[in-house]
Order: sequence, then C-alpha cells, then structure tokens
Amino acid sequence: MIAAQDLVALVRNYNPKTNAELIEAAYDYGRLMHEGQVRHSGEPYFTHPVAVAAILTEQRLDDATIITALLHDTIEDTKSTYTEIAERFGTEVADLVDGVTKLTNLQLSSTETKQAENFRKLFIAMSKDLRVILVKLADRLHNMRTIKAMRPEKQAQKARETMEIFAPLAGRMGMQWMREELEDLSFRVLNPEGRASIMRRFVMLHKEAGDVVHRITGDMRNLLEKQDIEAEVFGRAKKPYSIWRKMQAKDQGFSRLSDIYGFRIITESEEDCYRALGAIHQRWRAVPGRFKDYISQPKSNGYRSIHTTVSGRDGRRVEVQIRTRQMHDVAETGVAAHWSYRDGKRSGNPFAVDPAKWLAGLTERFEEDDDHDAFLEAVKLEMYTDKVFCFTPKGEVIKLPKGATPIDFAYAIHTRIGNACVGAKVDGLRVPLWTRLKNGQSVVIITAEGQTPQATWVDIVATGRAKSAIRRALRAEDRERFIKLGRELARVAFEHVGKKATEKALTTAATALRIPDSEELLARLGSAEITGSEVVAAIYPNLQPAASSQVEPKRAVIGLEPGQSFTRAPCCQPVPGERIVGITTRGQGVMVHAIDCEALAEFEDQTERWMDIYWHSGEHPAKYPVTLDLTISNDAGVLGRICTLIGEQKANISDLYFVDRKPDFYRLEVDVDLKDVEHLHRVMTALQADSDVAEISRSRDAERLHALGGRSER
Repeated sequence: MIAAQDLVALVRNYNPKTNAELIEAAYDYGRLMHEGQVRHSGEPYFTHPVAVAAILTEQRLDDATIITALLHDTIEDTKSTYTEIAERFGTEVADLVDGVTKLTNLQLSSTETKQAENFRKLFIAMSKDLRVILVKLADRLHNMRTIKAMRPEKQAQKARETMEIFAPLAGRMGMQWMREELEDLSFRVLNPEGRASIMRRFVMLHKEAGDVVHRITGDMRNLLEKQDIEAEVFGRAKKPYSIWRKMQAKDQGFSRLSDIYGFRIITESEEDCYRALGAIHQRWRAVPGRFKDYISQPKSNGYRSIHTTVSGRDGRRVEVQIRTRQMHDVAETGVAAHWSYRDGKRSGNPFAVDPAKWLAGLTERFEEDDDHDAFLEAVKLEMYTDKVFCFTPKGEVIKLPKGATPIDFAYAIHTRIGNACVGAKVDGLRVPLWTRLKNGQSVVIITAEGQTPQATWVDIVATGRAKSAIRRALRAEDRERFIKLGRELARVAFEHVGKKATEKALTTAATALRIPDSEELLARLGSAEITGSEVVAAIYPNLQPAASSQVEPKRAVIGLEPGQSFTRAPCCQPVPGERIVGITTRGQGVMVHAIDCEALAEFEDQTERWMDIYWHSGEHPAKYPVTLDLTISNDAGVLGRICTLIGEQKANISDLYFVDRKPDFYRLEVDVDLKDVEHLHRVMTALQADSDVAEISRSRDAERLHALGGRSER
C-alpha cells in the first residue's frame, strides 16, 4: 500500500501548491474508519481507496478529487457521516463523497425497467459534479484489476456491467485509455480463451518479426531528428479486446489484420504536426483511404489529431497518430482535463469540450419524464455510438453492430426466425433485406414456411451469429444438390478420357483422394472443392484429355435448354470454376451470374426465372474478361512491370482505364482475359506480391462498368 507521504509526492509532482496536510489527514481518517475491514483477497480494505487515489493522480487531478478517492467508501461502509466529513474536509469533498456513495448504491445490473431508473439517477448525479464519475470510474478500474479474488459468478456479473456501462461511459467522456483497459479486463473474464489466443499470436509474431514496436519507434525518432522536428514518439501493440473486436467486425483472422500496432507522435506545435506527417509519408508508403485530419476538422467531442496508416517494404501496416501535447491531453483524459494541472497550475485546455453540457442536456430533457424506458433508450443511443438499437413489435430492444441488416435482426431473435425470413418492415414500410438499420427503428420480420437462407446473405449480414447460421443451413440444403451436380460433372470428366463414372470407379477415386465415400466425393465435386480432372487423375493418372477437348466458349455452360444461349453477367463476370446460377431473360437467353452476385437479390421473388447451371469441366480458353481494380505507386516503370507480370501469367490485357490519378498513386481498372478461377487467383497473387501494388481487388460493380462506355459488355 502506498504511504501517505508517497501519495502526497505523486500529487506534488504536478501540483506543488497541494494541501499536503489535508491529504495526509484524509489518509489517516480513511485508514482509521476502515480499520479491521478486509477485501476478498485478504488485504486491508484501505488499500483499495489508496489505489483509487493513485489512479487519479495519473490524471493530475485536484486535491478535492484525490481526497474524495481516499474517503469514497467511508459513508457507505463505516460509521462516518456526511456532516463529519464536511466539518473535517469541507462541503465540496463531502458532496463529492456523498455523490460517489449514491452511485455505488445503484444496482446497474438489475432488470431493464429498474436499470432505466438507475441510469436516470446516475446521470443526474453526474451532471452536478462530473468528478463524482471520475472517482467512480477509477474505483471500478481498480476493482477490475483485482477481480480474481471474487467468486466466478460475481466476476462475470461485474465484467458484463463494466463492458456494457462503465467502459462506454469512459469512452464517451473522452477517457480512451480507461475505456480500453476496462474493456480488456472485462474481456479477460468473459472470454479468457479468446484473449489468450490473441496473446499467443502476439508472442508468435514477436518471435517471427522481433520487437517491431521498438524498431519502428526508433526509426521514427531518427527520422524526426533529421528533419529537426522536436517530438516524442510512443508505440504499442493494440489491446487484445480491440483486436478481437476488429476480427469480429471484419470477419478476419489475426494474420489478415494489418494495423495491430499503433504509434503516436506528440509535437510542440500544430505546424510540427504537419511537418511530421510529411516526413512520415516520405519515409513510408501511405495506404490510400486511411488518412484523416481531425485537426482541421475536429470531432464533436473536441478530439484533434492526424491519423494515417503507412506500410513498409515488408508489407506490414501501422497506424500513426500525430498531435500536440494539449491535443494529446484531451485525447487521453477527456473530461479530466478540466481539473488537471500542468506545470503546477490548473491548465485550461482550449481543445476540450465539456461533457457536462452533454449530460446536462440529456438529464434536462428527462428530469420530469416518467417514461423510464425512453430515458434508457436515449442514454444508450448517446453512449453506444458504435451500436444500433432496434425494437421488436413487442418493444424489446435488440442490440446490433453498426451496419446490421434485418437479417441480422432476425437471427438475433432466433435462428429459426432468421432461416425462415423472406422480408422485413422497418417503421411500417417494406424494405429490402440488405437495408442497413438505424438507431431507434422498429423492425418486423416476415417469415414463410419452407423458406431457406440464400447464399447471398453471407455477404449481406454483419454479425458472426448470422453468418455461421446461414452457412450451416446452406451446407445442409446444398448437399443433395451438390451430389446431383457432382454426378453430372463426374460423368463428363470420365467421358473425356473414354471411361465411365461407375459407382466402383467413384469409390476407388474417393479412397485414393482420402475421402470417406463416393457420396462425399460427389458433394465436394459439386461444390467445386475438387475438380473433375482431379477425380479422373486419382484413378487414371496417365490419361489426359486430347488437345481437341478444350471447351468451346459457346458450349461452356451445362444445364441450358436446347437452343438456349447464355451471356456472362457484367456485374459479377463469372469465370469457369465458380458456382453459377442462370436467370432467364427476354431475347437474351440466359444471363449467367456468380452465386454470390448482389444483383441476384432483384430476382428473389422470381424463382421461376432461376436455372440450375454449371460450367463444363475441362480446359477452357483464356477468353473470359475479368476487371481488376488496382492501386499502384506513381513511380517510373511501375505500370510497365504490372503489365509484364500479367503477361507472365499467360493472361492478356484487353482494356485498361485510369480511375484516379494522384501525385503518389494511380488507381486503375484492368480487363484481363482469363481461363478460369484458378487462372484469376494466379494473376491476383502475382500482382499482390509486388511491393508497388497497394491494393488489388476484383471489380464487381455493374453500374460503374456501364458508365465507362460499355466496357461491361462481355
């Protein structure tokens, strides 16, 4: 436990004029009042108030707040009274201690209606003096740091309460460091396996790449020194919970996340911020679309900083934030900046926006309102800015991430509702299933017996729960269709080498490929997990189709009616090897779409136009154009090297179009003639490996392709 003199020394470091005698008196009084009390860990109880006070010294807070931390549990847990504290330490401290006591007595994990009333009291109490919540947040932070001494069920309850209430509140008040630590401590309790997996991967990454943070921090310091820019540089790996949340939001694995390291450059002036930015961009390549200037356009909460993401020659991306010291104080401590000291004086920060105005406005609107649920809704919409709260017809609240759709809403209620979803009404109006929901909307899900999830839903939904449920349903539904399709593909593949796809041949091939049985072999063949040539080669490795067996483009699709022709859809540009579906059109035969094409949503209610088709097995000629979207460095020789790389993969460039030209990069679209999906992957992999290719993707935007003068006609 920190001694009284040491605590005073911590305060004196930032406030030389501190009232040391009063702080020491509060220390002695608190220790006396809590004498004989112990924590769950067996330590003297007074170690907790002292630790809370120490946390608040890190934010350079005034004497009254430090003394309140030392006494914050005395009225509730000892024989001390408001009157006695007021007589000894003044009414300001007594009011603060009383406010913390009232917050502590709120049961914030109770039922929804009671929780609404407790939120009301919490915000009204906070609006009187925000230092009350600063002490309460520090109190919760220390309790979370020492939570292992509690019973498991109590740990889970406190962690959920922290994750749902206190962490978002700290973030809303601008105290991002506290929000991150509260979230991570809660994550450690609620999902220890998930957090441990993130930590293990950090250890592996450190072994493989060394101390990346130390190396890059040193490079940045040397760079700024050469440019005569006075600045401090700090680097760190992002918190495990922050990485976990990003993995869930982007539905990506750890290895695919690019910016798991963050760096901050703290300068002396605003001018130096922009000089530092120029130096960073000269040394490292800026990632297009990842630059934000919050200095010229501050956030509504007063946050100011320049954000950029850069990548080195090894392809590792890092996020860099550049700000002045005053901007940094606001970014780190938020509301606490209003009471903090710098250089021995109370420092008024010109960049801080007082959150008291937000709280006062909120409580003023609802102080006389008896509708507790309305108050709770308003509070949550204010606090959870990265969440969407929608309502069922019965008025129940469904919490979803930003970008969620009615399909996510349906699966959040029940998997059965999601699987049977055929439509939705939002605020009484029928909307497409890919509509992005907004806060406060009322959603009605329309279901139909016999309805099953569509493959396109996987790319529409935003929640992991919905994605996994859709994929599970699709696997079960598609198995029979895949087996039927696989049987036809096997027949054609065997006929190409003059053989028959008998049951014995299929069973032998399954054994050779280490697949359980012939039925599973056909299912994998139908779902394009394996190819017909691989099945044939498993039995007849020396038999190859004759050169004349190359598939003619006119006969590339199987499943058409006699006399029917087909056209590749310009929106998705499907190529052999991809799962496809046909849509009958007037006068144009059949339009062939990739199974995950977004345009198929237009035909959801026109099932009679859908055709079950698939690509002919065998070798296809390189006559299927695909549009690639490339962002490349604007350097001499780069475009020529890109064209050479494509040619080396035996692919022909049929068209090239510049979408955007900037001093440091080009964005262009390239039409490449390809054989099949494997050919496409080879070309994209070769391009992605080039150090001057910042981004590459397959373009699938019908409206833009049509706008480019008919380039979409394939």
